[in-house]
Amino acid sequence: MDSFLQQLTRGNAIYLIIVTGIGGTFQSGYHIAGLSSPSPFIQRFVNSSWFARYGEVPPPHTTTMIWSLIVSMFAVGGFLGLPVLESCLPSLEGERKKAMMCSSCIAIVAAVVILTSKMVASFEMVIVARVLHGFSGGLGSSIHLLYLGEISPRKIRGMVTFTVTTFNCLGKLSGQLFGLSEILGREELWHVLLCVPACLAVVNILLLPLFPEAPRYLFIEKGDETACKKALQSLWGPGDYKEEMEEMLVEQAAIEAAPPTTPLQLLRSRRARWALFTLFLIVTCNQMSGMAVSTFSYNLFYKAGMPKDRIRYVTLTIGAAEITTSLFGGSLMDYFGRRPLFCCGYGVMVVSWVLITVTVWFQDSAYWVPYLTVVFVVMVIVSFCGGPGGSVNTLNAEIFVQSERTAAVVMVGMQRWLMYGLMGLIFPFLIVALSSYCYVLFACSCLVGCLYTFFILPETKGKTVLEISEEFGAMSVCGMAAAKNKEPLETAL
Repeated sequence: MDSFLQQLTRGNAIYLIIVTGIGGTFQSGYHIAGLSSPSPFIQRFVNSSWFARYGEVPPPHTTTMIWSLIVSMFAVGGFLGLPVLESCLPSLEGERKKAMMCSSCIAIVAAVVILTSKMVASFEMVIVARVLHGFSGGLGSSIHLLYLGEISPRKIRGMVTFTVTTFNCLGKLSGQLFGLSEILGREELWHVLLCVPACLAVVNILLLPLFPEAPRYLFIEKGDETACKKALQSLWGPGDYKEEMEEMLVEQAAIEAAPPTTPLQLLRSRRARWALFTLFLIVTCNQMSGMAVSTFSYNLFYKAGMPKDRIRYVTLTIGAAEITTSLFGGSLMDYFGRRPLFCCGYGVMVVSWVLITVTVWFQDSAYWVPYLTVVFVVMVIVSFCGGPGGSVNTLNAEIFVQSERTAAVVMVGMQRWLMYGLMGLIFPFLIVALSSYCYVLFACSCLVGCLYTFFILPETKGKTVLEISEEFGAMSVCGMAAAKNKEPLETAL
């Protein structure tokens, strides 16, 4: 059997993964982590803009509130981008490529706005640009997940969809790298730093038309078997792809009588209830697991006693560890399965957050304690990226049939952005109010995720989309119904 890399390079799949990645989750990852390094410069820009306008320095709580708005408006934009995905796909005839190109155009407009903001001394324009960046990130990352989920064969679906997380991590690492003072992390260049992804958005617009539409979309939604087979051969190399075509044919037959599902219809669907609940709970646990440290890492390490001149290099090390984990996470997923990655990832995060609480509390007891905090933060981020953070995208792409997938991606994405926005808004105040005890809340959230995925979540490795959907549809409150006789089968819980 060919290795994963050999299967990618037989056709053009690897190039499509790269092009969709730089226009998809790379954009949102960059803007999540890229805001950490220039945060003191942006806050000084807010103060100077306020002073130039009103002749006085704003109170500290006002600066904190405006800074929190700048952070959280990115999530508001992402939240608004998801309903647009649901409404714009029909007008674009469902084509994923056109929708992603529109997302890249919005990213370019946002870059122009943020470049102009410093010239006119307007922090409001920074907020507007963050909304546009979030809109583009929410739209692009959702299409990225849809696209990869529909082009990947079943045997390597986990590894292909895990690249969604890889590009998100690459975006974070790039934001941290360009944020170094030796590159663009200087006070006079912070606005240029936040516009770097726009260059890749231009590349995405130029190259994406050269690739075919998703085979699963062409076959199931368009009914074009010839175009589907041609797309499979273009992406994955020569072959008859009989197994993939038969799987799509079975799925098409199962949903032929059902039109594409809207989010409201999906909420009322009894069959999709447990699948939605599972994703909602996992996304909530992920967002409440303390991953706001990606954006507020500068503040976190500063409060932990880390010297200012070393913080940016520490965050860069964390970004490198994150992307390294994501590169191996896909192969681990298809080897061990989804459940072990969720359970082990959440479990390590529980222990790490408890230890971070202790080290932050005793940060002044010895000079090496802040560095111990860094080690535990790396453990949190690596465990998250290689476990629940990366696996949730694969789960999102494979537990819904074609007619439900877009609505599910929209709903789960809206919840993810809403939770991210709330955490971005309250995290600075949470640190002030609870000090090191706020990390105990994160540990409790991870514990809930660990228990649910260990006792309830069914394994999806090596199964077709229809089999997975039926398995979730057979679940009940007291357990899971057996697929053959529909009799209750008690889970471990």
